[in-house]
Amino acid sequence: MALLFFKFGFFDRYYGLYMHQILLLIVLALPLYAFASPEQIPVGEYRIEYEIKGSGKAILFLEAGGSAGMSDWNPIYDRLAEHARVIRYSRVGNGNSTAIKKHFSSEDYAQGAKALLEALGVKEKITYIAHSYGAHVARTFAAQYPERMAALMLIEPSSEHDVDIMRSLNLELAEEQIAQVKLDDMKNGMSNQYLDFWSKRPLPDYPQIPDIPVTVIASIKKYDNPPLLFFTDEARDRWGELHSNWAHAFPQGRVVLTEKSYHYPQNDESEMVVKEILALTLKAYPQE
Repeated sequence: MALLFFKFGFFDRYYGLYMHQILLLIVLALPLYAFASPEQIPVGEYRIEYEIKGSGKAILFLEAGGSAGMSDWNPIYDRLAEHARVIRYSRVGNGNSTAIKKHFSSEDYAQGAKALLEALGVKEKITYIAHSYGAHVARTFAAQYPERMAALMLIEPSSEHDVDIMRSLNLELAEEQIAQVKLDDMKNGMSNQYLDFWSKRPLPDYPQIPDIPVTVIASIKKYDNPPLLFFTDEARDRWGELHSNWAHAFPQGRVVLTEKSYHYPQNDESEMVVKEILALTLKAYPQE
């Protein structure tokens, strides 16, 4: 298969060289102040790259997608810091944090996120904002540490049920394409999503997440030439339905389905994403 796969999570690995080039252009176009030197802090046996900016009662904790590191949030980080205290970081194996030495699961990363907050002295509840593979970490964190959660936002969250969508459309072709994606992922060696995508059964639905404000932003934008079953028009509709049902299962759930961007709304629709984050913050901290 000629398609080159990302290592950002199962969803992200569908994206090819074109998306990689677009992302690179976006990064190169950013002003130099977006790359201010972050700090590092020891957390257990690792050193974690992080940055804190802004002030206020609301604490926004940003979880990046796949291998992106904290730079995943460059387009909106400064604007969010005008309204709240914002923490972004790079998980172990990403950015300038300690290089990965073993397979990590979302459970491992959720424990790492908790340890980082403790190391930073953050005792307040957080609004957890996660992109792509980071949604696995955020959902796991919310389920394991509900007392730490004020609100949850998932932006284009990769889901363990992605493969179910493909199989429901064409089982034989889906198995062929999924097998190829898996092989490409394994060629990359140490993978920070192997334990989540390829060896976890049954698939979790995180029913134990508390009753908190929850917002999901998902793209249903159609592709002119879908590279895989997952990007066909019907699969896009089912993707939107999947996340709509998940978000609406929460009493305070909200879903935003966009047709204006693909996998990086924080880049392509930064104003919309900031607006939704601030609206979520008002629900979590109504007195602010």
